[in-house]
Amino acid sequence: MTPEPRPLPRVRVTASTAGRVSRPATRGLALPGRAADEADAVFSRGLVRAQLRLAVGCVSAFLVVAGALTGVIAALPALGDPVVGAVPLSWLLHAYGFYPVILAFGLIYARAAARNERRYRQLADPGKGP
Repeated sequence: MTPEPRPLPRVRVTASTAGRVSRPATRGLALPGRAADEADAVFSRGLVRAQLRLAVGCVSAFLVVAGALTGVIAALPALGDPVVGAVPLSWLLHAYGFYPVILAFGLIYARAAARNERRYRQLADPGKGP
């Protein structure tokens, strides 16, 4: 004879769930309701931590590269000698030299973030491959 399952404790809902999106993390896992929610939470926390590490790493690397570019411009006073359209070259480098760096780091971050999400989706749905 199996014991009768205990009822779940009552929970008071204080926020609307209308905007909530179901996550695909538990698709493919044969887990009962509560265990599926816990697995979903574990996968979600892992993904958030991975994305945070990626963001902090990209920002740190960008600051190092931007600081190095500023240091090179400041260390080479000869960059102020050439004039392009009545504007010293060092000013143009300060004004427009950072945009390619920003674009490069933006592309690196976007690709790495998509790769993180793809990997976590594969962990959550092992039956579905790329």
